[in-house]
Amino acid sequence: MLKLAQRGPVQYLESEEFLTVPSILHGFCTRIGGVSGGPYATLNVSPREGDPPEKVRENWQRLASAFAIPRERFFVVSQVHGEEFLVIEDAVSCHSLENRQVDAIVTDQPGVAIGIKTADCAPVLLFDRTKHVIAAVHAGWRGTALGIAAKAVRVMGQRYSSRPEDLSAVIGPSIGPCCYEVDGPVFKALSERGGSDRVFRPGGREGRWMLDLPLANRIQLERAGMQPERIFTSGFCTCCRPDLFFSHRRDGAKTGRHLNFILLARGK
Repeated sequence: MLKLAQRGPVQYLESEEFLTVPSILHGFCTRIGGVSGGPYATLNVSPREGDPPEKVRENWQRLASAFAIPRERFFVVSQVHGEEFLVIEDAVSCHSLENRQVDAIVTDQPGVAIGIKTADCAPVLLFDRTKHVIAAVHAGWRGTALGIAAKAVRVMGQRYSSRPEDLSAVIGPSIGPCCYEVDGPVFKALSERGGSDRVFRPGGREGRWMLDLPLANRIQLERAGMQPERIFTSGFCTCCRPDLFFSHRRDGAKTGRHLNFILLARGK
């Protein structure tokens, strides 16, 4: 279960599951607590959609101050709706990798706040309590169709010997099945992974379906071997809550992006 919390001006969601682990810090940020205006109001972390860069820089500084994490310790990538992973093995030089076009990050390095930017897509944060490994995954419908959440479990196992049964996952705020109407190509792409009877229901128009994106990712994690009781979802729909979240589906291309991050506070 996720609950609203606040640090300074920044409002965010936190997982009760992850709060029981003193070795990690995490947050699913809302749109509240920044300085941006107009369609980017207020805590937008991306300048790509037209928000003045100086506003975005100030928003990052506010995040850094609120969570007591130096700005240079936040690490994000250029997301492209694919399935590629970046494994950070050296915390000192990781920022030379920041422009990499990937949609997921895995590391066992303490002090690096790996983050995913979203405005309807599902952010998935994972943690291995035994091996002390973390992952941040960007799962839109394309990434979900490519099985990116399940791939996170495999990558953690291949690189760090993580076992699925030792992992916990939190699927943060995303567009919900109440608002996410998709067309035939999306239905076909996700149906090929199985479970379509659970993640789709008929839409309001012919040839349209309502997609449950969080559930689709939960199913992937379960099939990858994770324990169902260690997979948590937010229960928030970004499209339904303009007071809390940006939404590409609701507002179009001219909108902001939230930060969703996890940090390993200390080593093994």
